[in-house]
Amino acid sequence: MKLRISLILMLAWLMIFWFIGVAFAFHSGGAAECDGCHTMHNSRSGAPMSSPGSAIGAAPGNPLLQASDSSSVCLNCHAGMDALPGGGNATSHHIMSLGQPIPTERTPGGDFAWLKKSWSWLQNPVDPMSRKDSPGERHGHNVIAADFGYFPDMSQPGNVAPGGTYPAGQLHCISCHDPHGRYRQLPGGTFDTSGAPITGSGSYGAEPTTSGGATFAVGAYRLLGGVNYRPVTVGAVPAFTQAPMFAAVESTFNRSEDTSEVPVAYGRGSSEWCTNCHTTTHSLVSGGSFTHALGAPLGDTIATAYNNYVKTGDVSGVGGGFTSLVPVQRGDIASNSALYNLLSTSNVQPNDTVTCFTCHRAHASGWDKMLRFPYGTDFMTVADGNGNPAYPDPFANPAQAMGRTPAEFQAALYDRPASRFAAFQTSLCNKCHTV
Repeated sequence: MKLRISLILMLAWLMIFWFIGVAFAFHSGGAAECDGCHTMHNSRSGAPMSSPGSAIGAAPGNPLLQASDSSSVCLNCHAGMDALPGGGNATSHHIMSLGQPIPTERTPGGDFAWLKKSWSWLQNPVDPMSRKDSPGERHGHNVIAADFGYFPDMSQPGNVAPGGTYPAGQLHCISCHDPHGRYRQLPGGTFDTSGAPITGSGSYGAEPTTSGGATFAVGAYRLLGGVNYRPVTVGAVPAFTQAPMFAAVESTFNRSEDTSEVPVAYGRGSSEWCTNCHTTTHSLVSGGSFTHALGAPLGDTIATAYNNYVKTGDVSGVGGGFTSLVPVQRGDIASNSALYNLLSTSNVQPNDTVTCFTCHRAHASGWDKMLRFPYGTDFMTVADGNGNPAYPDPFANPAQAMGRTPAEFQAALYDRPASRFAAFQTSLCNKCHTV
């Protein structure tokens, strides 16, 4: 009997690990299992499937999606009801939490559930004219996923992407990520949609290889679209002009940062890739509508200031300066393995550069403009009765809390306790611009 119980337990553990492996390798750096997204005979429990931009089951060439739209297909796997910060699973691939009062996923790109959180408050509690708002649509990319209650943000001027022409009414997960993973990295740091079979993900440090006379590619970071990519959900929108970025991250990327950082090593093209949709944003494009420098090396002065900055009033740091709340592009590196090796590097270097991801998350965040840290407040923290740092309270500190509870404030900073900062901590823009 004991032997039988042991064998059953061993089999159960093997099945658990097998399923974890399948989930982790589902895309395998390229096209996933076809029936994970499509149904072959236009039926799922007797219900007709849908086509992007068409009535359910109506269009010729129907892609037979296993959901009402393409993003809902993605969220069938990438949304979850994990109850613990960081998804409760160090290898979780969830990018949207379900059924939680405060978003729980801690991927570097952020949790789309922040789009469901809106706040209003009075800067001055006795002045009704001092009302401020932080509506959910300001917190990230407003992907359309009808099955999960996500709809387009039509508040942008022209209903298009800021600094670009991409239509807000057609923003899906596949607007950025190629659902069939055709883009692959070949030896020499080039990308193409053919030329060698994809043998695995290019997100975790793996490099293209050669064996004998054969060449084997790895997928683009996070299945990003590259040159000439145009999602099927849009019509005359210009095709992408930029190749996927180089980047590397650990497989345990979805976890709380209460005690340790979860770095992403961004490499060549991390800001250039964003200009595929945000064409005139920042200084990479001639005539750009914003002026914050991108792509230029930090230089000795700013790199030293970044590494020395610990918190407001404390610039005594001499090492361990890196924080995922203010990441940088690691030079002009176009090597997955080299970037992966930099994940343990605690200081930035003079040849590192500011990237779009230095300030913004790719999906969504708890702050306006999908920033990584609070925006629109003088102080990220206040002082408690003993003078120690504490997160602001919406009743006692309305201007600083911006409607958010201390728990929401901490969750939006990926669970960092207030003690990681100074009392009356100022904006993390000071990580580079120390005052």
